[in-house]
Amino acid sequence: MKIVLLGMNHRSAPVEIREHFAAEEMTLPEAVQDLAAEPEVSECVVISTCNRVEVVVATREPEGARAHLDDFFSRKLARGESLPGPGKLADYTYFHADEAAVSHVFRVASAIDSMVVGEPQILGQLKDAYRSSVEHGSCGPILSRLFQRAFATAKRVKNETQIAQRPVSVARVAVELARQIFEGLNDKKALMIGAGEMIEAALVALQREGLESLRVANRTRSRAEALAGRFGASAHDLDELDELLVDSDIVLSCIGGTGYSLDPRRVAKALKTRRNQPIFLIDIGVPRNIDPRVNDLDSAYLYDIDDLQEIAYSNAEERRREAVEAEKIVAEEQERLASWMVSLAAVPTIRHLRERVDTVRQQELERSLSKLALSDTQVEGVSALTRSIVNKILHHPLARLGAQTDREEGLAVVEEVRALFALDDSGAREGDGDPPE
Repeated sequence: MKIVLLGMNHRSAPVEIREHFAAEEMTLPEAVQDLAAEPEVSECVVISTCNRVEVVVATREPEGARAHLDDFFSRKLARGESLPGPGKLADYTYFHADEAAVSHVFRVASAIDSMVVGEPQILGQLKDAYRSSVEHGSCGPILSRLFQRAFATAKRVKNETQIAQRPVSVARVAVELARQIFEGLNDKKALMIGAGEMIEAALVALQREGLESLRVANRTRSRAEALAGRFGASAHDLDELDELLVDSDIVLSCIGGTGYSLDPRRVAKALKTRRNQPIFLIDIGVPRNIDPRVNDLDSAYLYDIDDLQEIAYSNAEERRREAVEAEKIVAEEQERLASWMVSLAAVPTIRHLRERVDTVRQQELERSLSKLALSDTQVEGVSALTRSIVNKILHHPLARLGAQTDREEGLAVVEEVRALFALDDSGAREGDGDPPE
């Protein structure tokens, strides 16, 4: 049995192509079942996220399965529509087989292949894809083993490396700095100035850290209300900033326009009312939203976008170094799965070869005995002799074949044995023909 994978991700295709292949939840199970029904496809799992679409297949006929995978992408996922631009499907996809396919799945699960190395969300998405395939009957023992080992690999990478410990997005870096300054955020209050994507990302990160008291202030009140409503926060106008500052431990600003929304006078006034309880200010606006002189105030801690990006870049470099250690774990787990695949193939191959040879022995024995006048005792003696000869001939080859389960090349050896003795040839009759001179 072979494992093959056809996929498209953020490296192989731009977003305008990827969105063309976005799998719809309502139709995906039916499409997967159609693929699994193809004779060349024994099992399949489809992974669909905002950054990747991949189909993993277990098959005995890789070439035939590849043709069905191409068709699945173009007909089922793209719904038969033509691609935007001059490119072909092959220009935006990648195909992996055997060890490369296994390695790829393990790297995806471990977040080594993610757009942001070490970000853990992909593992949950893989588990959802696997669970869905099991529920719809398209995932069998081979891919179940593959994904279970992938999850175990991801767990090892998480526990044995620091790949996910340092945040690399600006919003996550900002929240991590706030956590370090205040030690804990669950009892703190945060003020978000603006209502764009960066503010939204910061709200997500703050809620993950347990912060519940959130306020959103924006020029357009309706946008503040729309964003605040999604996070259980309160919405405010910018003319409420003075009152909000007094009651804020963390202030994050990312709002368009020129001029500073916060200056030293305004912040100093708030600090005085707060009796100099510290305020952590993060300015990720371009142009800057907070006057840099605010950092000169006692109990005011101001970071701008350059500060955060420098930390994020440093963290990303550290994650890349940790990824080297993660790759070693992937290689170890890949070899472990390869050994299982070989043992899976070796056991039935050994049994099948024994049955094939014993069938030939019995046929030849019966043909010879029909021409001889032997007593029952003599017949039993001759039969025992032929069994002994067959067992002695097969002993060393079968012992060597069983030992291949510990070698990376073992699967190829097993496949060669099956081909050499025509074990997969249903048209070959047992004992047919004589060996060549």
